[in-house]
Amino acid sequence: MQTLIHRDSKAWQMQVWISFGIAVFLCGVGLAYLPGKDLDRAFMIMGYFFCMTAAFVLAKFIRDGEKAKASGKQADTPMFGLVVWTSFFLAMALTGWGLWRMEINETYQAFLGVSWLYLITCTFTLAKTLRDKHEADLAEAHRQGRMSRGAEEA
Repeated sequence: MQTLIHRDSKAWQMQVWISFGIAVFLCGVGLAYLPGKDLDRAFMIMGYFFCMTAAFVLAKFIRDGEKAKASGKQADTPMFGLVVWTSFFLAMALTGWGLWRMEINETYQAFLGVSWLYLITCTFTLAKTLRDKHEADLAEAHRQGRMSRGAEEA
C-alpha cells in the first residue's frame, strides 16, 4: 500500500519564513523607536514576546488535541488547556491594553497594532508549517523503516 505524504512547497516554506521575519522586523523597528518612557518600551517588548510564544503554544495545543481526537486519545489535561487559552488571552489583552493606553501618536499606535497582529498571524502560520514538516518527516521515516524491514524479510 502506497502512503501519500503531503509536503509544503519550498516556495510556501520560504514565504512563511520571510513573512515571519518581516513581522519580527516591523515589530522590532516599531518598538526600538517607540517614543516615551523606557518602562513602556520594556512592557511592550515583553508583551509582544509573550503574545508570540503564547501563539506558538496555542497552535501546538490545538494541533495535539486534533491529532489525539482522531486517534481516540486525550492529548492534554483540561487544566493545561485552561492554562494555554488563558495565557494566550491574557497576553493579547494585556498587550492590547498597554498599546491602547500609551500616550503616543495615533499613527504610531496603529503601526504597532498592525505589526503586532501581523506577528501573531505569521506565528500561527509558521507553527503550522513547522508542524506539517515534522509530521511529514516522521511519516517518511516510518515508510522508509517499513520498506527496509520488508526488504530484509524478502
